[in-house]
Amino acid sequence: MWGVGPATSARLAQVDVHTIGQLAKLPGRSLVRLLGHAAGEKLTALAWNRDPREIKTNRRVQSAGAQSALGRQPAEERVFRPTLRHLADRIATRLRAKSRPGRTVTVRVRFGDLHSVTRSVTLEAPISATAILAEIAEQLVRSVLADHPDERTISLLAISVSHLEAHADLQLELPLGLEDERRRPGTRPGMTRWMADRAVDRIRDRFGWHAVGYGSVALKLLRSVPDEFRELAEKDV
Repeated sequence: MWGVGPATSARLAQVDVHTIGQLAKLPGRSLVRLLGHAAGEKLTALAWNRDPREIKTNRRVQSAGAQSALGRQPAEERVFRPTLRHLADRIATRLRAKSRPGRTVTVRVRFGDLHSVTRSVTLEAPISATAILAEIAEQLVRSVLADHPDERTISLLAISVSHLEAHADLQLELPLGLEDERRRPGTRPGMTRWMADRAVDRIRDRFGWHAVGYGSVALKLLRSVPDEFRELAEKDV
C-alpha cells in the first residue's frame, strides 16, 4: 500500500494489522494515536479507497525509470552489471520510442538491510542509447559500493532518467580522443551505438521484444517488474 513502508508496517503489525482490509476496520482514532494525525487520516482514507487528489491527464512526465528486485545477491559486478544493462535496455527503448533523451541519470541501490543509497549525474548532452545509459549507471553503482565497503548484499537496483528533452538537437563532436568519447552521443562511437539501438528497435517492433537483445541480459535470469505491471503504477513517457 502506498505510504506504508517498513517502519509503518512494523507499527501496524503491533496492533495485528497486516492487510488493507484489517486497516480499514481499525478505528480511526486508534490509527491516529499509533501513527499521528496526518498519517493516520491519510491511510484510513486510502484503505476505504478515498483520495481527494485530482486526476490530471495529458501531462508529459519528465522522467523514465525501472527497477529490479534481486532478493539478496552479492554486491558484485557479475550481479549488478547484467541487471543494469537490462534496466537500461528497457528505459532507453522507451526514451527512443518517444524521441525524448534525458540529461540526468540516477541510480538507487538497496542493500540487504533495506538501506537505500542514490547517486546521480547530469550530462552535457541528453542520451537515449542503451549502452551509454548502462555504462553511466554502472559507474554510479560502483561509486555507491566504494562508499559502502561493509555492505555485502544488494536487494534492489533502479535506474531513472530525468530532465527529458523533446526532440533535442544533437551537437556533433570532433574526435578529440576524450576518455569518455564512447559515452558522448555526439561523437562517432556514440552515434554508432544509437544507430545500433535503433536497428534493435525496428527488429523488436516487427518480431517481438525477445527477438534480439544483449547477450549479458539474455543469459541472466532477472527479476524485474514487467512493463505491464509498471505501467499500472507509473506514468510512461
